[in-house]
Amino acid sequence: MAWSTREIAELAGTSLRAVRHYHDVGLLAEPERRSNGYKQYGVAHLVRLLRIKRLTDLGFSLSQIAEMGEADDHPEEALRTLDAELATTIERLQRARVELNLILRQSAPTDLPREFAPAAKKATLSDADRSLVVVMSRVLGPQGVQAYSDMLQDMPPDPMSAEFDALPADADDAACRALAERTAPFVRELYREFPGLHKANVDAPSGLRFARETMGKAIVDLYNPAQINVLVHLEQILVADPMPQPEDEETP
Repeated sequence: MAWSTREIAELAGTSLRAVRHYHDVGLLAEPERRSNGYKQYGVAHLVRLLRIKRLTDLGFSLSQIAEMGEADDHPEEALRTLDAELATTIERLQRARVELNLILRQSAPTDLPREFAPAAKKATLSDADRSLVVVMSRVLGPQGVQAYSDMLQDMPPDPMSAEFDALPADADDAACRALAERTAPFVRELYREFPGLHKANVDAPSGLRFARETMGKAIVDLYNPAQINVLVHLEQILVADPMPQPEDEETP
């Protein structure tokens, strides 16, 4: 019994292109040719082709199949390795489905991590602020993420946010400092209401210095020069009159 390339491809449930590719990569031996030059495949080719298809359907790569050789024995080690890989993939996909369901139920933006998405949406952040939150999620530890998530979830309206967002890049230093002075009381109130912000950086996975440097680079990239000047003045104001840390407060 001999089959043409098209016939053996149909018998194996694969394509002509796949059969030719298996020849090219050395997985399937070249068959003899008839006198007219056409290939003639036998039962051994069909069995081998069916095995290749079976293994690829299970999830083996062609390189893994090549490592198994042409023996039709039971590749237990390779099967167990693949089973472990598939278990990891299934777990990852299940987590992805949980997160997708959360995004769909909350109509949350997809660019924000799960911990921040509901709170950030409620806080109606500007595009720049939202991008900053994304960067924060990559450098803060669980404690910091929770602190900022809590703040965003229940943050009162910032009376200066619209003015800050609309601040032109060429605003003079006096205007920037004035805006910082008007913003300082709101920031102080946030730290009083959400004391976790005082220690938001303490469990940063790559360290406090890396977190601050990364956040600084993000701020420079996201905000215009005048807005950055406001933030500099704001920090100077807060440092000049530091807020009490939670542990410094007297216990009733």
